[in-house]
Order: sequence, then structure tokens, then C-alpha cells
Amino acid sequence: MNKRISKIDNNVQDRNSFAWKRICDYVDKVAAENGEEFFPLEELGQELFAQIFTLPETISKLKNVKKVCLYGSKLKRIPPEIGEMESLEYFDPYTSYNLHWFPYEITKCKNLKDSRVSTRTLYGNSKNRMDFPRLNHNPVRYLGDTVNCSICSKTMAYEQTNQLWISLRVGTDILPLLTNLCSKECENKLPIPPENYIQFAHKGGADLKQPLDENQLFELEMKNYKNEQSENVIETKPIENSEISKNKRFPLLKLIRKIFE
Repeated sequence: MNKRISKIDNNVQDRNSFAWKRICDYVDKVAAENGEEFFPLEELGQELFAQIFTLPETISKLKNVKKVCLYGSKLKRIPPEIGEMESLEYFDPYTSYNLHWFPYEITKCKNLKDSRVSTRTLYGNSKNRMDFPRLNHNPVRYLGDTVNCSICSKTMAYEQTNQLWISLRVGTDILPLLTNLCSKECENKLPIPPENYIQFAHKGGADLKQPLDENQLFELEMKNYKNEQSENVIETKPIENSEISKNKRFPLLKLIRKIFE
């Protein structure tokens, strides 16, 4: 997979299309019925749903929705208004391969405990460490001329916002999140990312140093194993049979796991 993604598309959605009208109507329908599931593919059908590249900002009205299923979508982004879906418990955009990042506001869904995401397509993921696009010259724009601070909700012009990436656990996955910040004070309120991810909010860029990905870790472990075996050859201290057996199994088990993945 190409680890270099240089541009984030803005204005991704044709908001005059029939498909857009249908999904907006569907949001209104679920909200009016106090529905607990949001499954646009089932409502729109594959042909229309394939024309949807972002969700309507009106998803903020879906206060009772507990489950969002976006399986196999062509979505390129999720609007920050997802943070207002206060009952959301399960989020499933699995095989939505154009979703490389999410809005920080999804962390405000305090009931969200379970998720299913195609993690290999995410910026900064542990499997291949896909590069984060540099935000300095590639800012993200949502609908309208203003945006709210991801921390304090202050409304500001895009020229005033400081956009940063941060990786945090959401549901059962670690996701790359885009933050819009109004001040250094709000930046300082961001959580600390999980271990084995960049430990601070950042602007991205190909020169950003990330932790080793799974392939690199595997190669490092194999190198260390070979070094240990070389050292054991010249050791005079007896080694228990069980320890020898364990050492012999190590590279084979690792290799099997690697092939399986």
C-alpha cells in the first residue's frame, strides 16, 4: 500500500444530487422516528449510497441512534457533528477504504464502546504507518466559512484555527483524528495518545518520525533473535531443553503469524 498521501480533498460532495437529497431525507426520517440504527446502504441502495462521500451535518439530530453501519461506503470524511450523537454505542465503517481519518469530535460520543474500522487505511496505523498529510499547506475545510474548536466549541474563522492530528482510542480502534483548536490552552487539553503512537498532536508531513510499523518490528525481532542465537553458540553454560525448544519455535510462530496477516 502507498504510504504517501499528499492531498486531502475538500468539497467532496455534490449536494445537489438526488443521492444527497435521499440521504438527507433518511437522516430526517430516523430522527423523527427516534430510530436507534442508521444504515444508509439499506435505505438508499448500493447505486445511490456509492455517490455519498460525506454524511450530512444533520446527523447531529440523531440523538437516539446507537448503531451506525457504513460498511463498504465510498465516504471520504465524517463531519464533526457526529460528536452530537450522544447515544452512539457501535460505529462500523468497515471496508470504507477512503476513510483515512476522523474528526476529533467523535471522542465526545461517551457511550461509544465498540467499533469496526479498516485500520490499514488509516493515517499513522501500526500496520504500515501511512503518512499523515501536512496540514500547513493542506488544510481541511468543512461546510461553511467557520468551524468550532474541537475542545471548547468556540466558533472561529478557518484562518484562526490551528489544525493538528492526534491518534486516540475510539471504541475498539485507535484512530487518527483531526482537531481544530482555537488556542494553546485548548491544545494542552488534548489527551495523551496510546503507547506506540506519536505522543503529541502534530501537523503531519512525510518527514514526521513515527514508531516502527509491524513489518519493521518483525524484522527487528528476527534480527535480535539471530543475534541471540549467535551468542548462544559460544556460551558454555548449559541451556535447558525447554528453553531451546522455545527459541526454535519463536521465528516459526512469528513467520506463520506474518503470513496469516
